[in-house]
Amino acid sequence: MSFAASVLTLYPEMFPGALGLSLAGRALEAGTWSLEAIQIRDFATDRHRTVDDTPAGGGAGMVMRADVLAKAIDHASPPGDERPRLLMSPRGKPLTQARVRELAAGPGAVILCGRFEGVDQRLIETRGLEEISIGDFILSGGEPAALVLLDAVVRLLPGVMGNAVSGEEESFENGLLEHPHYTRPQEFEGRPIPDVLISGNHKKIAEWRRAEAVKLTRERRPDLLAPDHPLVK
Repeated sequence: MSFAASVLTLYPEMFPGALGLSLAGRALEAGTWSLEAIQIRDFATDRHRTVDDTPAGGGAGMVMRADVLAKAIDHASPPGDERPRLLMSPRGKPLTQARVRELAAGPGAVILCGRFEGVDQRLIETRGLEEISIGDFILSGGEPAALVLLDAVVRLLPGVMGNAVSGEEESFENGLLEHPHYTRPQEFEGRPIPDVLISGNHKKIAEWRRAEAVKLTRERRPDLLAPDHPLVK
């Protein structure tokens, strides 16, 4: 069974976007995963295809309506659909590699891309939306965040990466940032490749990479380093 993604958006033309290229694009063509971009306005009932209204209690901006979004979600995810329902939101839980792996192991996802000031809270509660954030910053809408999430998930699907082992030492896969990489030329602007990497001693190379990963993580993301981390000595 392939991974099936349904994206609810006001801008379906944004999809597949970058996901139609490179590894994700080839996997899409091969049927490893599928992508359905659904226009939310198709579920509005007035002639202006209105999807938002003024916020209750006053304030700036507009809020996406629960009734319109509910119809869109119910269309994309009818009873029996086991896919998680996600809302890309700056107030959501931060997306982690662990959650990405969970999604990649599942049947797919229904992803709602918010716009304006946000989504009516009642829609989030009644449709069981899981709010996910890709970082502590604000985007113009949920579409770029949905593209990021799907890119992270699709690359983990079986057969998408040519060498499955290539992902095992990447940042966050083992709780650390990834070690530095080098390739030819052996010397670049007076900077040589570290001797250990051309020594042929695989044990010492593994030790060096582990030490560099710990060092980088301690410098840049100390929040990732638990005292009992198995790779920290």
